[in-house]
Amino acid sequence: MCGIVGYIGYRNAYPILINGLKRLEYRGYDSAGIALLNGETTIYKRKGKVSDLEKFVESGDISGTLGIGHTRWATHGEPNDINAHPHLSMNGIFTIIHNGIIENYTSLKSRLTDRGYVFKSETDTEILANLIEYIYLKGNVSAELAVRLALTKVVGAYGLVVLCNREPDKMIAARKSSPLVLGIGEGEYFVASDATPIIEYTDRVIYLNNEDVAVISRDELVLKTIKNDKLIPNIQKVDLGISEIEKNGYDHFMLKEIFEQPRSILDTFRGRVSHDKASIHLGGLFSVEERLVHAKRIVIIGCGTSWHAGMVGEYLFEDIARISVEVEYASEFRYRNPLIDKDDIVIAISQSGETADTLAAIQLAKDRGALVLGICNVVGSSISRETHAGVYMHAGPEIGVASTKAFTAQVTVLAMMAILTGYKKGVLEESRYRRLIEELSGIPEKIERILTHDAKYKAIAEEYQNAGNFLYLGRGYSFPVALEGALKLKEISYIHAEGYPAAEMKHGPIALIDRNMPVVVIATNDKSYEKIVSNIQEVKARNGIVIAIVSEGDTIIRNMADHVLEIPEAMEELTSLLSVIPLQLIAYHIAVLRGCNVDQPRNLAKSVTVE
Repeated sequence: MCGIVGYIGYRNAYPILINGLKRLEYRGYDSAGIALLNGETTIYKRKGKVSDLEKFVESGDISGTLGIGHTRWATHGEPNDINAHPHLSMNGIFTIIHNGIIENYTSLKSRLTDRGYVFKSETDTEILANLIEYIYLKGNVSAELAVRLALTKVVGAYGLVVLCNREPDKMIAARKSSPLVLGIGEGEYFVASDATPIIEYTDRVIYLNNEDVAVISRDELVLKTIKNDKLIPNIQKVDLGISEIEKNGYDHFMLKEIFEQPRSILDTFRGRVSHDKASIHLGGLFSVEERLVHAKRIVIIGCGTSWHAGMVGEYLFEDIARISVEVEYASEFRYRNPLIDKDDIVIAISQSGETADTLAAIQLAKDRGALVLGICNVVGSSISRETHAGVYMHAGPEIGVASTKAFTAQVTVLAMMAILTGYKKGVLEESRYRRLIEELSGIPEKIERILTHDAKYKAIAEEYQNAGNFLYLGRGYSFPVALEGALKLKEISYIHAEGYPAAEMKHGPIALIDRNMPVVVIATNDKSYEKIVSNIQEVKARNGIVIAIVSEGDTIIRNMADHVLEIPEAMEELTSLLSVIPLQLIAYHIAVLRGCNVDQPRNLAKSVTVE
């Protein structure tokens, strides 16, 4: 949610800021703005897209080599020009952009109002700008100290950048529970909410930790804590290329990322799975491998698509490693009183590694003494730093808001973990172990084959683009895929869809089925095949439309379903990596045909960094 970009150096700041905001559009937003400090502060901001901001700025002064930019996803105050960032303090001394939520904004606003401050917007961010200014003027202190003192009075989350027009060659950045990365160039510095706006200028970055403050001038970067303890910067190299964050000829990032899945899955197990040696090596788990092998209970936490991947993980760990697993929504886990103790293992899944609810759930689990493992895609992200150990997915950047390649990469990691654990534990026999490794190694090529049939998925989309409702059914490993297929359709096409265990259809959803209800059934060749055939017959008996995902060579369902989409035969444990691909493509094509903004669906954000 929201995007931050800042620049100080020798170049004109405006092109860097506006291009950076375009790179950050995938995060989800409803307004955008830029501030340039060049003797005086010039602010441009507009409700709508970055392109709307560009049009508004066309005839304005865009000079200056110091500036900040922001894309806002509304929390406090409706989306409009006034509530858009950047925000000025009442006397115009401080300019601020901010990701996160100031939870005690009401009490802070009341105190500032009593001291004569007047507010123009409905945002919590303007309150913080005025708090900084009040401390600065009343205490006659530096801008840096005013920021640090103000942040000691704040309850909530923030990633922020502050400019002071009385100290015009300085930029102050701070972070707590909302990501910020600093880019280090030659005679220039960058600030951003993630690395995408930075990589075309530098690959040297610093990831800020909670309660870090960076004081950046044109020739120096000083890193310290809010309490003024000096820190030694940990400079890292970002392994990310421009081509990875561009469409490269595809109409949408989502389509590009669907077609990248053979490579992203291969990259996820490359160097970890050896087909020839029949072995799996997960270096990130080496120090905790024994704990995992002897675990009595695993709790998997995640949100959205990551939760669906966790459900596949439940089947994998219980089936292959014979360990009891519970899958929890991170947002619910953190607000009840879960039974977690020091013998439990908690696996936290997040594409971005910054999901606020998942981070809070991690902290709760750590406080209870559990071993917490992370599965995420972004190196240096908060979850990778807050967990005891974990595994990176290596799926590459995922720009489309609707997650696709992250899901299959997450399932790939969970499969590797379950297979390794089951084998080390001695409950996975050698022959099945070798077959699973061989099968996993062959998944990318099988997905390549599925992708060659894109025209079939588009044809189905054309036929059902105007449907009002969809039902997705699956059993066993296919049930989480049904949930994920329904979520993809809801997210990007705005068609109501529900995923259900096929056996539960009779307990309610069957009442909805008629000739206008497309029912997508994942009916691959596994141990529940005969049962799923019966479910299809029940749907057809009520004039329902059946779109079936089946294994190659299926003849029984072909004679029953209205549409049959074949995927290559695979071991049941790994079929979800294949069956989800047609569902992603059907959802994509329906959304395109309906004229929806596929990469930036309404009201959604890529990285949910606030509650």
